[in-house]
Amino acid sequence: MAAFNLTLSDPSTFILTGIPGLEAAHIWISIPFSIFYFIALLGNFMVLFVVGKEETLHKPMYLLLCMLALTDITISNSVIPKALCIFWFNLRGITVVDGCLTQMFFFQAISIMHSGILVTMAFDRYVAICNPLRYATILTNARIAKLGLVGLIRAVLFMLPPPLLLSRQPFCANRIIPHTYCDHMAVAKMSCGDITVNRMYGLVLAFLVIGSDLTFIALSYGQIIKALLRISSKKAHQKAFSTCTAHLFVILMSYPPGLFSILTHRFSQGIAPHIHIIIANLYFVTPPMLNPIVYGVYTKELRDKVGKYICRM
Repeated sequence: MAAFNLTLSDPSTFILTGIPGLEAAHIWISIPFSIFYFIALLGNFMVLFVVGKEETLHKPMYLLLCMLALTDITISNSVIPKALCIFWFNLRGITVVDGCLTQMFFFQAISIMHSGILVTMAFDRYVAICNPLRYATILTNARIAKLGLVGLIRAVLFMLPPPLLLSRQPFCANRIIPHTYCDHMAVAKMSCGDITVNRMYGLVLAFLVIGSDLTFIALSYGQIIKALLRISSKKAHQKAFSTCTAHLFVILMSYPPGLFSILTHRFSQGIAPHIHIIIANLYFVTPPMLNPIVYGVYTKELRDKVGKYICRM
């Protein structure tokens, strides 16, 4: 308790409370989170290892899977270790600049990059189904790498302003953040200054990025559906369905929790804080845990290669 009071008096430190109202259950809550986190790391590192070792998987689709795995690993590591430190050891202090604002930048930038990768994957499926004869010339490994770099630059440019704006804000004496990580709006509400710019920037950016990305994904799948309607072969329909199912599952797992968290902070007063924070945290472990499993189930080539390495153990 003395250490906690000392941290409260330190102007360079925030206090993350964990999950408000459920502090007594932190140890029990940590069990599923730690299991999900471990499975997420194991699954995504397995994807990276198998694709890296198998030359037959050095294709655009699997390069995109590796990018997705890297973003899943990074986004989990940016939030979950600190949350587990709060749950297990009651280590709630986090420095404002080196800890809090850095964490905020990383998980928000990686979220934007993750969304960009999903758009590229939708385009990959569109070319594979609607223009298969030109697939190898349109989507090369080098072009996918360049698209990944563009996505990284976009993420950095879009997500650098929020922490920079907050770093210039005066913060009140109450530096307790009712959360497990440094969410943008949760930190902004600690400020004694005007946060209108922060509030509007976050909201406009969220709808601009997510809205445009979802529009591109919808357009890609609209073209895919149109192409399938012109094909009478059931086998072709099944093959197209199997190649798109995994991607659609990943989209459904990725966007709703993120949108829920963004909108809840700004508009909803009726949702209990612990519900909001639990769902927000699940966003950082559930998609990273399930993505490699989903792609392993629906992608036969990857499933066979992973099975080969597991049998060797």
